[in-house]
Amino acid sequence: MYEAFYGLKEKPFSIVPDPDFIFFGVRHTLAFAMLEYGIESRAGFIVVSGEIGCGKTTLIRHLLNHLGPELTVGLVSNTHRDIGDLLEWIMLAFGQPYSGLSRVALYDAFQRFLIAEYGAGRRVVLIIDEAQNLTPASLEALRMLSNINADKHQLLQMILAGQPQLRDLLRQPELQQFAQRVSVDFHITPLSAAEVADYIRHRLAVAGRDEPLFTPAACERIALASRGIPRSINILCDTAMVYGFAVEAATIDVEFVSELIRDKEQYGAFAPSRITSRECTCGAVGRPQGRTVAAAPQAIRLFG
Repeated sequence: MYEAFYGLKEKPFSIVPDPDFIFFGVRHTLAFAMLEYGIESRAGFIVVSGEIGCGKTTLIRHLLNHLGPELTVGLVSNTHRDIGDLLEWIMLAFGQPYSGLSRVALYDAFQRFLIAEYGAGRRVVLIIDEAQNLTPASLEALRMLSNINADKHQLLQMILAGQPQLRDLLRQPELQQFAQRVSVDFHITPLSAAEVADYIRHRLAVAGRDEPLFTPAACERIALASRGIPRSINILCDTAMVYGFAVEAATIDVEFVSELIRDKEQYGAFAPSRITSRECTCGAVGRPQGRTVAAAPQAIRLFG
C-alpha cells in the first residue's frame, strides 16, 4: 500500500517472524550467543524465555538458518498437553512415521531414530516453541527422552522457548530434576529506548530505505507506548506509515504516532501501553496545524 510512496521494496514492519529482519540488540545478541554455545557444548536442555512478541521465534528461525549439516533439527511450534500427542508432533518434526502407533511404539521408534542419526554422525536437536504450554508431566516425559544415550554420548539436545510462565513452571518443586538438567538458560528483556530507534531504522533499511522516516520524537513515543516489545513496535510503526501515506507525509512525526495511539486505545483491539499525551516526554502531541488526518483513523479501524 505505502511501499512505493516511501521507497520500500517490501513492508518493513510485518508481525510475521522473519529472520531476514532480525535486529540484534544487546539482549538478543546475548541470547543468540547462548543458543550457539548451548548447541556447541552439547547442552542437554537450553531454555530461552521472554515476553510475548519479544522476538523469541524470530531468533529461533535465525538459528535454524545457521545450523550446519551435522545437525538434524526438528521444530515443534504447537505444544500439546498430552505427551502422546507431543511425541507424535516430535516424530512429525523429524519427518518420521507416527500414525497408528501406541505410546510404547512411538517411544521405541524415536529411540531407534536417535540411534540411527548417531550412527550416521549426526546430532539431533529438538526445538519446542511456546513451551510454556507444556504440563509438568510433559516436561518430565521430555526429561526421560533425554536419557536415551549411546555409550557415553547423549543423543538428544532440546531447546525450549517460551513466555515468562515457562520459568515459573520450571521452578515448581516437582520439576527439580528437570531444572537441574538445564545447562543454558537466558531471558530476553525488551529493547531500550535507544534500541527502539535503531530497530526502526534497521527494519526500514532492510526493506530498502536508508533515509530516516520516523523523527526522533516519534521513535521515543513508540518506545514508550510499546514498552520496547518488537511486535508492538511493528504494529505501531506499520499503522503510523498508513496514517502518513493517507496524507502524503514525507516523514512520520510524533503527532502521527500520538494520533494512532489515541485511536487504537479508543477503537482498536490492540491497546498500546496506557501512556497519555501528558505523560509523553517526546514533545507536542496535538494534531499539527494545517494537517488533516480525519480519513486515516477511519481506515485504520477496519484493521484494528
